[in-house]
Amino acid sequence: MATIEELTNFCKRKGFIYPSGEIYGGLAGFWDYGHLGSELKNNIKAQWWKHHVHKREDIVGIDGAIITNPKVWEASGHVENFTDIAVICTKCKHKFKVDKQELEKAKCEKCNGKIESKGVFNPMFTTQVGPIQDDSTLAYLRPETAQLIFTNFKLVQENARLKLPFGIAQIGKAFRNEIAPRNFIFRVRELEQMEIEYFIDPTKKSECPYEIEDIEIKILSNKMKEPKKMKISQALKNNIIKLKWHAYWLSSSLNWFKSLGANIENFRIRQHLKEEKSHYSTDTWDLEYNFPFGWKELQGIADRGTYDLEQHEKHSKKDLKIMDEQLDKKILPMVVAEPSFGVERALLVFMNEAHTIDKKGNTILKLSPKLAPVKVSILPLIKKDKNLIKTAREIFKNLQEEWNVTYDESGSIGRRYARNDEIGTPYAITIDFDSLTNSDATIRNRDDGKQKRIPIKNIRDTIRKLINQEIEFENI
Repeated sequence: MATIEELTNFCKRKGFIYPSGEIYGGLAGFWDYGHLGSELKNNIKAQWWKHHVHKREDIVGIDGAIITNPKVWEASGHVENFTDIAVICTKCKHKFKVDKQELEKAKCEKCNGKIESKGVFNPMFTTQVGPIQDDSTLAYLRPETAQLIFTNFKLVQENARLKLPFGIAQIGKAFRNEIAPRNFIFRVRELEQMEIEYFIDPTKKSECPYEIEDIEIKILSNKMKEPKKMKISQALKNNIIKLKWHAYWLSSSLNWFKSLGANIENFRIRQHLKEEKSHYSTDTWDLEYNFPFGWKELQGIADRGTYDLEQHEKHSKKDLKIMDEQLDKKILPMVVAEPSFGVERALLVFMNEAHTIDKKGNTILKLSPKLAPVKVSILPLIKKDKNLIKTAREIFKNLQEEWNVTYDESGSIGRRYARNDEIGTPYAITIDFDSLTNSDATIRNRDDGKQKRIPIKNIRDTIRKLINQEIEFENI
Protein backbone atom coordinates (compact mmCIF):
# COMPACT_ATOMS: atom_id res chain seq x y z
CA MET A 1 0.00 0.00 0.00
CA ALA A 2 1.32 3.42 -0.95
CA THR A 3 1.70 6.07 1.74
CA ILE A 4 -0.54 9.12 1.55
CA GLU A 5 2.50 11.20 0.58
CA GLU A 6 3.28 8.79 -2.28
CA LEU A 7 -0.31 8.97 -3.53
CA THR A 8 -0.25 12.78 -3.31
CA ASN A 9 2.94 12.96 -5.36
CA PHE A 10 1.70 10.40 -7.88
CA CYS A 11 -1.57 12.27 -8.43
CA LYS A 12 0.28 15.53 -9.04
CA ARG A 13 2.89 13.97 -11.32
CA LYS A 14 0.36 12.19 -13.55
CA GLY A 15 -2.28 14.91 -13.83
CA PHE A 16 -4.91 13.75 -11.37
CA ILE A 17 -4.87 16.31 -8.54
CA TYR A 18 -2.89 19.51 -7.85
CA PRO A 19 -2.73 21.90 -4.88
CA SER A 20 -5.08 24.75 -5.82
CA GLY A 21 -3.25 27.86 -7.01
CA GLU A 22 0.12 26.24 -6.37
CA ILE A 23 2.09 28.91 -8.24
CA TYR A 24 1.05 31.27 -5.41
CA GLY A 25 1.79 28.75 -2.67
CA GLY A 26 -1.57 26.97 -2.71
CA LEU A 27 -4.26 27.20 -0.02
CA ALA A 28 -4.71 24.46 2.58
CA GLY A 29 -7.80 22.34 2.12
CA PHE A 30 -8.39 23.21 -1.55
CA TRP A 31 -7.40 21.06 -4.54
CA ASP A 32 -7.69 21.27 -8.31
CA TYR A 33 -8.39 18.24 -10.49
CA GLY A 34 -6.32 17.79 -13.65
CA HIS A 35 -7.25 16.22 -16.97
CA LEU A 36 -7.27 12.70 -15.48
CA GLY A 37 -8.58 13.55 -12.02
CA SER A 38 -11.61 15.39 -13.37
CA GLU A 39 -12.46 12.40 -15.58
CA LEU A 40 -12.08 9.97 -12.67
CA LYS A 41 -14.17 12.15 -10.37
CA ASN A 42 -16.93 12.47 -12.98
CA ASN A 43 -16.90 8.71 -13.57
CA ILE A 44 -17.32 8.01 -9.84
CA LYS A 45 -20.27 10.39 -9.67
CA ALA A 46 -21.81 8.93 -12.83
CA GLN A 47 -21.55 5.37 -11.49
CA TRP A 48 -23.05 6.41 -8.14
CA TRP A 49 -25.93 8.24 -9.86
CA LYS A 50 -26.58 5.36 -12.22
CA HIS A 51 -26.64 2.84 -9.37
CA HIS A 52 -28.71 4.87 -6.90
CA VAL A 53 -31.01 6.89 -9.16
CA HIS A 54 -31.30 5.56 -12.71
CA LYS A 55 -31.49 1.90 -11.72
CA ARG A 56 -34.16 2.47 -9.05
CA GLU A 57 -37.81 3.46 -9.19
CA ASP A 58 -37.90 4.80 -5.64
CA ILE A 59 -35.16 7.48 -5.82
CA VAL A 60 -35.00 10.71 -7.82
CA GLY A 61 -32.32 13.38 -7.86
CA ILE A 62 -32.10 17.14 -7.38
CA ASP A 63 -29.39 19.80 -7.61
CA GLY A 64 -29.69 22.44 -4.89
CA ALA A 65 -27.99 25.83 -4.65
CA ILE A 66 -24.70 26.26 -2.82
CA ILE A 67 -25.93 29.55 -1.30
CA THR A 68 -29.52 29.64 -0.09
CA ASN A 69 -31.72 31.62 2.30
CA PRO A 70 -29.78 31.82 5.60
CA LYS A 71 -32.97 30.93 7.49
CA VAL A 72 -32.45 27.37 6.22
CA TRP A 73 -29.34 27.08 8.37
CA GLU A 74 -31.01 28.70 11.35
CA ALA A 75 -33.85 26.16 11.16
CA SER A 76 -31.50 23.21 10.75
CA GLY A 77 -29.52 24.22 13.83
CA HIS A 78 -26.27 24.81 11.97
CA VAL A 79 -25.98 28.48 12.94
CA GLU A 80 -26.33 27.73 16.65
CA ASN A 81 -25.07 24.18 17.06
CA PHE A 82 -22.68 23.37 14.20
CA THR A 83 -19.64 24.08 16.32
CA ASP A 84 -16.26 22.59 17.15
CA ILE A 85 -13.62 23.41 19.72
CA ALA A 86 -10.26 24.48 18.30
CA VAL A 87 -7.25 23.23 20.26
CA ILE A 88 -3.48 23.47 19.95
CA CYS A 89 -0.82 21.16 21.34
CA THR A 90 1.36 22.97 23.88
CA LYS A 91 4.31 20.77 22.85
CA CYS A 92 4.34 20.37 19.05
CA LYS A 93 1.87 23.21 18.24
CA HIS A 94 -0.33 20.91 16.14
CA LYS A 95 -3.81 22.41 15.60
CA PHE A 96 -6.94 20.31 15.43
CA LYS A 97 -10.54 20.15 16.68
CA VAL A 98 -12.28 18.13 19.37
CA ASP A 99 -15.86 17.58 20.45
CA LYS A 100 -17.09 19.19 23.66
CA GLN A 101 -17.34 15.88 25.50
CA GLU A 102 -13.73 15.01 24.57
CA LEU A 103 -12.10 18.29 25.64
CA GLU A 104 -11.21 17.33 29.23
CA LYS A 105 -9.58 14.00 28.31
CA ALA A 106 -8.18 14.72 24.85
CA LYS A 107 -4.46 14.77 24.08
CA CYS A 108 -2.53 15.72 20.96
CA GLU A 109 -3.35 13.33 18.14
CA LYS A 110 0.26 13.59 16.89
CA CYS A 111 2.54 13.53 19.94
CA ASN A 112 0.11 12.75 22.79
CA GLY A 113 1.02 16.04 24.43
CA LYS A 114 -1.21 18.35 26.44
CA ILE A 115 -3.66 20.53 24.54
CA GLU A 116 -4.93 24.06 25.05
CA SER A 117 -8.40 25.21 23.98
CA LYS A 118 -8.60 28.12 21.56
CA GLY A 119 -12.36 28.42 21.88
CA VAL A 120 -15.51 27.41 20.05
CA PHE A 121 -15.88 28.11 16.34
CA ASN A 122 -18.49 27.50 13.65
CA PRO A 123 -16.92 25.96 10.52
CA MET A 124 -19.49 27.46 8.12
CA PHE A 125 -18.08 29.87 5.54
CA THR A 126 -19.92 33.21 5.43
CA THR A 127 -20.50 35.46 2.43
CA GLN A 128 -22.50 38.52 1.42
CA VAL A 129 -25.39 38.42 -1.05
CA GLY A 130 -25.84 41.77 -2.80
CA PRO A 131 -23.31 44.20 -4.31
CA ILE A 132 -23.90 47.08 -1.90
CA GLN A 133 -22.65 46.33 1.61
CA ASP A 134 -25.37 48.26 3.45
CA ASP A 135 -28.11 46.37 1.59
CA SER A 136 -26.42 42.98 1.47
CA THR A 137 -27.54 39.84 3.30
CA LEU A 138 -25.26 37.65 5.38
CA ALA A 139 -25.37 34.15 3.93
CA TYR A 140 -23.46 30.89 4.14
CA LEU A 141 -21.79 28.46 1.80
CA ARG A 142 -23.65 25.27 2.57
CA PRO A 143 -21.81 22.92 4.98
CA GLU A 144 -23.81 19.91 3.76
CA THR A 145 -26.15 18.97 0.92
CA ALA A 146 -28.95 17.45 3.01
CA GLN A 147 -30.91 20.58 3.89
CA LEU A 148 -31.87 21.49 0.32
CA ILE A 149 -33.37 18.01 0.02
CA PHE A 150 -35.55 18.78 3.05
CA THR A 151 -36.61 22.26 1.92
CA ASN A 152 -37.54 20.91 -1.54
CA PHE A 153 -38.99 17.70 -0.13
CA LYS A 154 -42.69 18.34 -0.72
CA LEU A 155 -42.26 19.83 -4.20
CA VAL A 156 -40.11 16.90 -5.31
CA GLN A 157 -42.54 14.37 -3.86
CA GLU A 158 -45.49 15.98 -5.65
CA ASN A 159 -43.72 16.63 -8.96
CA ALA A 160 -42.15 13.16 -9.19
CA ARG A 161 -45.33 11.49 -7.83
CA LEU A 162 -43.34 9.56 -5.26
CA LYS A 163 -44.92 7.15 -2.80
CA LEU A 164 -43.39 6.05 0.50
CA PRO A 165 -40.84 4.62 0.91
CA PHE A 166 -38.71 6.79 -1.38
CA GLY A 167 -35.44 8.66 -1.50
CA ILE A 168 -34.11 11.95 -2.84
CA ALA A 169 -30.50 12.04 -4.04
CA GLN A 170 -28.08 14.87 -4.68
CA ILE A 171 -24.46 15.32 -5.69
CA GLY A 172 -22.93 18.69 -4.94
CA LYS A 173 -20.33 20.88 -3.28
CA ALA A 174 -20.20 21.63 0.43
CA PHE A 175 -17.78 23.83 2.37
CA ARG A 176 -16.34 23.52 5.86
CA ASN A 177 -13.73 25.83 7.34
CA GLU A 178 -11.63 23.05 8.85
CA ILE A 179 -8.99 24.01 11.41
CA ALA A 180 -6.37 21.65 10.02
CA PRO A 181 -7.08 20.08 6.60
CA ARG A 182 -4.89 17.00 6.19
CA ASN A 183 -4.26 13.62 4.62
CA PHE A 184 -4.42 14.86 1.03
CA ILE A 185 -8.08 15.00 -0.11
CA PHE A 186 -9.45 13.16 2.93
CA ARG A 187 -10.13 16.25 5.04
CA VAL A 188 -10.65 19.36 2.95
CA ARG A 189 -12.43 22.70 3.08
CA GLU A 190 -14.19 22.32 -0.26
CA LEU A 191 -15.74 18.91 -0.77
CA GLU A 192 -18.35 17.19 -2.88
CA GLN A 193 -21.00 14.93 -1.39
CA MET A 194 -23.07 12.10 -2.86
CA GLU A 195 -26.13 12.07 -0.66
CA ILE A 196 -29.45 10.26 -0.26
CA GLU A 197 -32.18 11.03 2.25
CA TYR A 198 -34.51 8.03 2.40
CA PHE A 199 -38.04 8.65 3.69
CA ILE A 200 -40.49 6.19 5.22
CA ASP A 201 -43.70 6.16 7.22
CA PRO A 202 -42.57 6.47 10.90
CA THR A 203 -45.06 3.78 11.94
CA LYS A 204 -43.36 1.31 9.57
CA LYS A 205 -39.77 1.74 10.75
CA SER A 206 -39.26 -2.02 11.04
CA GLU A 207 -40.67 -2.79 7.58
CA CYS A 208 -37.92 -2.84 4.97
CA PRO A 209 -39.20 -4.48 1.76
CA TYR A 210 -35.76 -4.90 0.15
CA GLU A 211 -33.53 -7.95 0.28
CA ILE A 212 -30.09 -7.49 1.80
CA GLU A 213 -27.23 -7.96 -0.68
CA ASP A 214 -25.45 -10.09 1.90
CA ILE A 215 -21.74 -9.71 2.41
CA GLU A 216 -19.24 -10.76 5.06
CA ILE A 217 -17.51 -7.83 6.69
CA LYS A 218 -15.68 -6.82 9.85
CA ILE A 219 -18.24 -5.39 12.29
CA LEU A 220 -17.51 -3.34 15.41
CA SER A 221 -20.54 -2.60 17.57
CA ASN A 222 -20.42 -0.19 20.50
CA LYS A 223 -20.37 -3.22 22.81
CA MET A 224 -17.41 -4.94 21.14
CA LYS A 225 -13.75 -4.38 22.01
CA GLU A 226 -12.50 -5.80 18.69
CA PRO A 227 -14.16 -6.13 15.27
CA LYS A 228 -15.71 -9.48 14.42
CA LYS A 229 -16.12 -10.76 10.89
CA MET A 230 -19.68 -11.82 10.07
CA LYS A 231 -22.37 -11.51 7.45
CA ILE A 232 -24.51 -8.40 7.70
CA SER A 233 -27.62 -10.60 7.79
CA GLN A 234 -26.16 -12.38 10.83
CA ALA A 235 -25.52 -9.06 12.57
CA LEU A 236 -29.15 -8.13 11.90
CA LYS A 237 -30.44 -11.48 13.13
CA ASN A 238 -28.37 -11.21 16.33
CA ASN A 239 -29.69 -7.67 16.95
CA ILE A 240 -26.22 -6.14 16.58
CA ILE A 241 -27.64 -4.04 13.76
CA LYS A 242 -31.13 -3.21 14.96
CA LEU A 243 -32.74 -1.81 11.81
CA LYS A 244 -33.03 -3.80 8.60
CA TRP A 245 -32.93 -0.47 6.76
CA HIS A 246 -29.41 0.17 8.10
CA ALA A 247 -28.30 -3.37 7.23
CA TYR A 248 -29.73 -2.91 3.74
CA TRP A 249 -27.98 0.40 3.01
CA LEU A 250 -24.66 -0.75 4.51
CA SER A 251 -24.65 -3.86 2.33
CA SER A 252 -25.75 -1.83 -0.71
CA SER A 253 -22.88 0.63 -0.26
CA LEU A 254 -20.33 -2.15 0.23
CA ASN A 255 -21.50 -3.93 -2.89
CA TRP A 256 -21.26 -0.69 -4.89
CA PHE A 257 -17.60 -0.34 -3.89
CA LYS A 258 -17.01 -4.04 -4.58
CA SER A 259 -18.58 -3.80 -8.05
CA LEU A 260 -16.05 -1.09 -8.91
CA GLY A 261 -13.00 -3.10 -7.89
CA ALA A 262 -12.56 -2.37 -4.17
CA ASN A 263 -11.37 -5.13 -1.84
CA ILE A 264 -13.96 -5.65 0.91
CA GLU A 265 -11.21 -6.83 3.28
CA ASN A 266 -10.21 -3.16 3.58
CA PHE A 267 -13.64 -2.12 4.87
CA ARG A 268 -15.47 -2.45 8.15
CA ILE A 269 -18.65 -1.09 9.72
CA ARG A 270 -18.61 0.56 13.14
CA GLN A 271 -21.47 1.57 15.39
CA HIS A 272 -21.34 4.99 17.01
CA LEU A 273 -20.86 5.19 20.74
CA LYS A 274 -23.67 6.79 22.74
CA GLU A 275 -21.81 10.09 23.06
CA GLU A 276 -21.03 10.19 19.32
CA LYS A 277 -24.60 9.98 18.08
CA SER A 278 -26.48 13.03 16.93
CA HIS A 279 -29.32 13.96 19.24
CA TYR A 280 -31.94 13.02 16.65
CA SER A 281 -30.52 9.58 15.86
CA THR A 282 -31.49 6.34 17.61
CA ASP A 283 -28.63 4.48 15.91
CA THR A 284 -25.75 5.38 13.62
CA TRP A 285 -23.28 3.20 11.73
CA ASP A 286 -20.16 4.29 9.88
CA LEU A 287 -18.72 2.51 6.89
CA GLU A 288 -14.97 2.77 7.47
CA TYR A 289 -11.98 2.13 5.23
CA ASN A 290 -8.42 1.24 6.14
CA PHE A 291 -6.69 4.26 4.60
CA PRO A 292 -2.87 4.53 4.60
CA PHE A 293 -3.29 6.64 7.77
CA GLY A 294 -5.63 4.18 9.54
CA TRP A 295 -9.31 3.31 9.85
CA LYS A 296 -11.39 6.38 9.06
CA GLU A 297 -15.02 7.17 8.26
CA LEU A 298 -16.03 6.82 4.65
CA GLN A 299 -19.79 6.97 4.98
CA GLY A 300 -22.25 7.55 7.80
CA ILE A 301 -25.68 5.93 7.91
CA ALA A 302 -28.06 7.31 10.53
CA ASP A 303 -31.76 7.68 11.00
CA ARG A 304 -32.58 11.37 11.32
CA GLY A 305 -36.18 10.69 12.35
CA THR A 306 -38.58 13.54 11.58
CA TYR A 307 -36.20 16.12 13.08
CA ASP A 308 -35.33 18.03 9.90
CA LEU A 309 -38.81 18.23 8.41
CA GLU A 310 -40.22 19.22 11.82
CA GLN A 311 -37.64 22.01 12.13
CA HIS A 312 -38.42 23.37 8.67
CA GLU A 313 -42.17 23.17 9.32
CA LYS A 314 -41.69 25.09 12.56
CA HIS A 315 -39.49 27.85 11.13
CA SER A 316 -41.11 28.26 7.72
CA LYS A 317 -44.69 27.88 8.98
CA LYS A 318 -45.31 25.64 5.93
CA ASP A 319 -47.01 22.24 5.98
CA LEU A 320 -44.56 19.61 4.77
CA LYS A 321 -46.80 16.61 5.41
CA ILE A 322 -47.69 14.33 2.51
CA MET A 323 -50.58 11.97 1.89
CA ASP A 324 -50.05 8.34 2.82
CA GLU A 325 -52.48 6.50 0.57
CA GLN A 326 -52.42 3.31 2.61
CA LEU A 327 -53.30 5.14 5.81
CA ASP A 328 -55.51 7.60 3.92
CA LYS A 329 -54.12 10.53 5.90
CA LYS A 330 -51.32 13.09 5.81
CA ILE A 331 -48.11 12.24 7.66
CA LEU A 332 -44.68 13.72 8.19
CA PRO A 333 -42.22 11.07 6.96
CA MET A 334 -39.04 10.20 8.80
CA VAL A 335 -35.56 9.76 7.37
CA VAL A 336 -34.65 6.18 8.22
CA ALA A 337 -31.20 6.39 6.60
CA GLU A 338 -28.94 8.86 4.83
CA PRO A 339 -26.34 6.81 2.97
CA SER A 340 -24.02 9.65 2.01
CA PHE A 341 -20.30 10.19 1.56
CA GLY A 342 -17.72 12.43 -0.02
CA VAL A 343 -16.64 12.05 -3.62
CA GLU A 344 -13.06 12.83 -2.59
CA ARG A 345 -12.95 10.04 -0.02
CA ALA A 346 -14.41 7.57 -2.53
CA LEU A 347 -11.79 8.68 -5.06
CA LEU A 348 -9.06 8.16 -2.46
CA VAL A 349 -10.37 4.63 -1.83
CA PHE A 350 -10.31 3.71 -5.52
CA MET A 351 -6.86 5.24 -6.06
CA ASN A 352 -5.49 3.42 -3.03
CA GLU A 353 -6.99 0.12 -4.22
CA ALA A 354 -5.75 0.56 -7.78
CA HIS A 355 -2.18 1.80 -7.18
CA THR A 356 0.12 -1.21 -7.61
CA ILE A 357 3.81 -1.78 -8.34
CA ASP A 358 4.75 -4.77 -10.51
CA LYS A 359 7.84 -6.98 -10.12
CA LYS A 360 9.85 -4.68 -12.38
CA GLY A 361 9.03 -1.63 -10.25
CA ASN A 362 6.54 -0.17 -12.74
CA THR A 363 3.34 1.50 -11.54
CA ILE A 364 0.07 0.01 -12.78
CA LEU A 365 -3.13 1.80 -11.83
CA LYS A 366 -5.67 -1.04 -11.83
CA LEU A 367 -8.84 1.07 -11.86
CA SER A 368 -12.14 -0.51 -12.84
CA PRO A 369 -12.75 0.11 -16.57
CA LYS A 370 -15.96 1.87 -15.52
CA LEU A 371 -13.93 4.42 -13.54
CA ALA A 372 -10.78 4.69 -15.66
CA PRO A 373 -10.28 8.27 -16.96
CA VAL A 374 -9.21 6.95 -20.38
CA LYS A 375 -10.92 3.79 -21.60
CA VAL A 376 -8.74 2.97 -24.61
CA SER A 377 -5.52 4.21 -26.18
CA ILE A 378 -5.01 3.81 -29.94
CA LEU A 379 -1.39 3.06 -30.85
CA PRO A 380 -0.13 2.84 -34.45
CA LEU A 381 2.99 0.69 -34.44
CA ILE A 382 5.01 3.18 -36.49
CA LYS A 383 4.17 6.87 -36.82
CA LYS A 384 5.80 7.35 -40.23
CA ASP A 385 3.54 4.96 -42.15
CA LYS A 386 0.56 6.86 -43.64
CA ASN A 387 -1.63 3.76 -43.97
CA LEU A 388 -1.12 2.75 -40.34
CA ILE A 389 -1.89 6.31 -39.22
CA LYS A 390 -5.02 6.45 -41.38
CA THR A 391 -6.41 3.16 -39.99
CA ALA A 392 -5.51 4.11 -36.41
CA ARG A 393 -7.21 7.50 -36.77
CA GLU A 394 -10.37 5.89 -38.11
CA ILE A 395 -10.55 3.58 -35.09
CA PHE A 396 -9.82 6.52 -32.77
CA LYS A 397 -12.65 8.62 -34.24
CA ASN A 398 -15.06 5.70 -34.01
CA LEU A 399 -14.37 5.03 -30.34
CA GLN A 400 -14.47 8.76 -29.51
CA GLU A 401 -18.20 8.66 -30.21
CA GLU A 402 -18.70 6.66 -27.01
CA TRP A 403 -15.76 7.10 -24.63
CA ASN A 404 -12.81 9.23 -23.63
CA VAL A 405 -9.98 7.68 -25.65
CA THR A 406 -6.46 8.80 -26.56
CA TYR A 407 -4.23 8.54 -29.61
CA ASP A 408 -0.50 8.05 -29.00
CA GLU A 409 2.22 7.58 -31.61
CA SER A 410 5.19 8.90 -29.59
CA GLY A 411 7.96 6.57 -28.44
CA SER A 412 8.38 2.80 -28.51
CA ILE A 413 5.28 0.62 -28.25
CA GLY A 414 6.52 -0.69 -24.89
CA ARG A 415 6.90 2.83 -23.51
CA ARG A 416 3.43 3.72 -24.70
CA TYR A 417 1.98 0.65 -22.98
CA ALA A 418 3.74 1.66 -19.75
CA ARG A 419 2.43 5.23 -19.95
CA ASN A 420 -1.13 3.97 -20.24
CA ASP A 421 -0.70 1.39 -17.49
CA GLU A 422 0.42 4.15 -15.14
CA ILE A 423 -2.70 6.28 -15.66
CA GLY A 424 -5.10 3.31 -15.53
CA THR A 425 -6.08 2.91 -19.20
CA PRO A 426 -7.54 -0.64 -19.22
CA TYR A 427 -7.14 -1.41 -22.93
CA ALA A 428 -4.77 -0.49 -25.74
CA ILE A 429 -5.37 -1.09 -29.45
CA THR A 430 -2.23 -1.51 -31.58
CA ILE A 431 -2.44 -1.21 -35.36
CA ASP A 432 0.41 -2.95 -37.19
CA PHE A 433 1.13 -3.97 -40.77
CA ASP A 434 -0.93 -7.17 -40.42
CA SER A 435 -3.89 -4.93 -39.61
CA LEU A 436 -3.75 -3.50 -43.13
CA THR A 437 -4.05 -6.91 -44.80
CA ASN A 438 -6.18 -8.79 -42.26
CA SER A 439 -8.43 -5.92 -41.05
CA ASP A 440 -7.67 -6.79 -37.45
CA ALA A 441 -5.71 -5.27 -34.55
CA THR A 442 -4.11 -6.24 -31.26
CA ILE A 443 -5.99 -5.48 -28.07
CA ARG A 444 -3.92 -5.46 -24.87
CA ASN A 445 -5.20 -5.92 -21.33
CA ARG A 446 -3.62 -3.54 -18.79
CA ASP A 447 -3.71 -5.77 -15.69
CA ASP A 448 -1.77 -8.76 -17.04
CA GLY A 449 -0.34 -7.50 -20.35
CA LYS A 450 -2.07 -10.25 -22.34
CA GLN A 451 -2.86 -9.56 -26.00
CA LYS A 452 -5.36 -10.84 -28.56
CA ARG A 453 -6.13 -10.16 -32.23
CA ILE A 454 -9.67 -9.03 -32.99
CA PRO A 455 -11.39 -7.83 -36.18
CA ILE A 456 -11.37 -4.04 -36.47
CA LYS A 457 -15.13 -4.07 -37.12
CA ASN A 458 -15.66 -5.68 -33.68
CA ILE A 459 -13.47 -3.35 -31.62
CA ARG A 460 -16.17 -0.95 -30.42
CA ASP A 461 -18.60 -3.71 -29.45
CA THR A 462 -15.81 -5.68 -27.71
CA ILE A 463 -14.67 -2.65 -25.70
CA ARG A 464 -18.26 -1.94 -24.64
CA LYS A 465 -18.72 -5.51 -23.38
CA LEU A 466 -15.41 -5.41 -21.51
CA ILE A 467 -16.20 -2.11 -19.80
CA ASN A 468 -19.69 -3.29 -18.83
CA GLN A 469 -18.21 -6.56 -17.48
CA GLU A 470 -20.30 -8.62 -19.90
CA ILE A 471 -17.24 -10.63 -20.98
CA GLU A 472 -13.80 -11.43 -19.57
CA PHE A 473 -10.71 -10.53 -21.59
CA GLU A 474 -9.73 -14.18 -22.04
CA ASN A 475 -13.15 -14.89 -23.59
CA ILE A 476 -12.82 -12.37 -26.42
